Amino acid sequence: MFSKILIANRGEVAVRIIRSCKEMGISTVAVFSKADAESMHVALADQSYCIGEAAPADSYLNEERILSAALLSGAQAIHPGYGFLSENAHFAALCIKHGVAFIGPSADSMKRLGDKENLKKLMAEAGLPVIPGSGVLNSVQDAFAAAREIGYPVMLKARCGGGGRGIRLIMHEEELERAYFSAVSEGKAAFGDGAVYLEKYIHPARHIEMQIIADEAGELICLGERDCSIQRNHQKLTEESPSPAVSPALRENMIRQITAAVKKIGYQNLGTLEFLLDSEGNYYFMEMNVRLQVEHCVTEAITGIDLVKWQIRIATGIPLSFTQQDVLLKGSSIECRINARAPGRVNFLHVPGGPFVRFDTYLAAGSAVSPSYDPLLGKLIVYASTREEALRKMQAALCELVIEGIDHNIDEQFDIISDGRFQSGSYDLHFFSQ
Repeated sequence: MFSKILIANRGEVAVRIIRSCKEMGISTVAVFSKADAESMHVALADQSYCIGEAAPADSYLNEERILSAALLSGAQAIHPGYGFLSENAHFAALCIKHGVAFIGPSADSMKRLGDKENLKKLMAEAGLPVIPGSGVLNSVQDAFAAAREIGYPVMLKARCGGGGRGIRLIMHEEELERAYFSAVSEGKAAFGDGAVYLEKYIHPARHIEMQIIADEAGELICLGERDCSIQRNHQKLTEESPSPAVSPALRENMIRQITAAVKKIGYQNLGTLEFLLDSEGNYYFMEMNVRLQVEHCVTEAITGIDLVKWQIRIATGIPLSFTQQDVLLKGSSIECRINARAPGRVNFLHVPGGPFVRFDTYLAAGSAVSPSYDPLLGKLIVYASTREEALRKMQAALCELVIEGIDHNIDEQFDIISDGRFQSGSYDLHFFSQ
């Protein structure tokens, strides 16, 4: 087991990882930008190093500075959290080159699975149903030809996209040219890759993702699904597990197909496979995230498995201590992402309590919310034995959560949870446009 780990991230996920490390008896090293000098993750870590200015390119995306901090501190491994360098194959390889373990999949796996076009081919060959679509488009003329073959409406997506960026819905042919050049430009700016492709637009649909975990010995286990259909501009807001739309029979079938497919392509550590589920129960593979997910907490709640601890154990070569038959999905869990609408400083914070209520955050009274980073302030997670009780518990927790000094979306989350469509479980990806 590692004795010291550097966390190459910030905010609530850095705090989350530090807490699991402390429970495992592992010393922690924080890195921080000048804007985060007083942040909670810095205070909780055993050591900390400033790695640059507020801009991510000068700090949390600076591979050399982060690796230098790891070597200087004596850290044996780096946990990347999510976002930033978490799916960067070059950084993963650089860590290994300098004798520092990367807590996540191998650089080779990232390269193979990070290319969405190649990944869809691999998954189709492995037996998973995939959304009809094109390969990478070399020109706008290729886009027109592919869209006619697929049939409108279509989704235009950046090959290396994520977080809702580089995605365009195209209903009619006259919208395609402008959307094509816009998506290419956004892909280059956000990911350094302007490659785009087309997919058939599935509507109505729900966004269902399946959590997997795999060890070095080849054991692969699926930990059930999360419903992430409450989104605005392709940004997730509210998640739950299990999904009201997934029956036990459908879940069993998906787990069987996913397990077989991922074993064929070979994979180690945590991973999430994302699907679209249509109104007739057909599901289509979209992409795979080779990292910890923001919404991993609801899976932890219904399985009782600490995913961060198992990421660390697997990175040291420890085999999984449970099998697929041991995984029991009990009760219901809901997560609300609490986002800032503008930067500022928190002058008062009250966090809800009670059994099975959790608020993952980096906030404290006096905390600064920087405009340089993701607006996520924290994640409010509840668990109960039934979905009905979980809904009531979340409503109560949202009413009790108080964050003063900055504008946020707590009231909006209460409206979502209280909406009849969410209460009945009949919502889909068009929740905000209906």
